Amino acid sequence: ILTYLDGVVKVEESELKPRVGFLYPVLTHNISVFINATRERDSGQYMCTVNVVDDVTSTGKNIGVINLTVLVPPATPACQLHGNPAVGANVTLSCSSEKGKPSPTYQWQRTAPTLQVFFPPAQGKVAKGTLKLSNLSLEMSGLYVCVVENRAGSAECSIVLEV
Repeated sequence: ILTYLDGVVKVEESELKPRVGFLYPVLTHNISVFINATRERDSGQYMCTVNVVDDVTSTGKNIGVINLTVLVPPATPACQLHGNPAVGANVTLSCSSEKGKPSPTYQWQRTAPTLQVFFPPAQGKVAKGTLKLSNLSLEMSGLYVCVVENRAGSAECSIVLEV
């Protein structure tokens, strides 16, 4: 809690204390605050209360509320091949990222020898980031890249499939 009262700025003890402060000198009447080095756990509801000294009618009424959502870019995903990549067989490529806010989207593409992008429902419905390849042929060999993306950023991993 940041408090300005009678010319004194007070910051209540919390993990935010060394990272938060007023954006402008308090006497300007703009009490915008900053938070440095934001963390996901800084997300939440923040409330601004303005009380006018000696005005009992306004106490508790002058409140502004804002919700803060700290976005988190996806963590580097892990790519895995499940199954035996033999001609005529089926394999599944999986891709999973441990972090990301909002929840990231996944897209598989084969980049070599030619570009081929896989869109849902070609991706498995069971889990995000899975791509099932059926009835493998030699032409399906190549470099497969999983791109994980949200509004905060993107990350990728890749698998070389040798049929």
